[in-house]
Amino acid sequence: MSKTFLLAAAAASIALTACSSEPEVIGNGRFDPQAEALKNATPVAPPPMVSASKTYRCSDNSLFYVDFYSDSTATIRTEQTGTPTSLTSTNGAPPFTAAGYSVSGNGDNVRITAPGHNNVACHI
Repeated sequence: MSKTFLLAAAAASIALTACSSEPEVIGNGRFDPQAEALKNATPVAPPPMVSASKTYRCSDNSLFYVDFYSDSTATIRTEQTGTPTSLTSTNGAPPFTAAGYSVSGNGDNVRITAPGHNNVACHI
């Protein structure tokens, strides 16, 4: 058993002597031509976070899915997995609007205007 241990230790030490402290050069040894530009680039801002996600039932029995974001914007969908429409606000306060859409408020009770729905009262 001690012979096996000594052989394993010898093999390990030989394997470790083959290691080099020099960095490995990958490819043809050229540097990234954009490395300096990337190093000096300004940081990218993270995307806004969802601050609230609400499902509203309206007085005409329609459903709207509205996501409110930390940058005072919102998205609205007429189907749960539908394509969202981006809404913006003036001065960071409701109403959130886009062409043909409006969401006045961001609480439990809002008024929504959308194609086919004109200023309906909605609640969660």
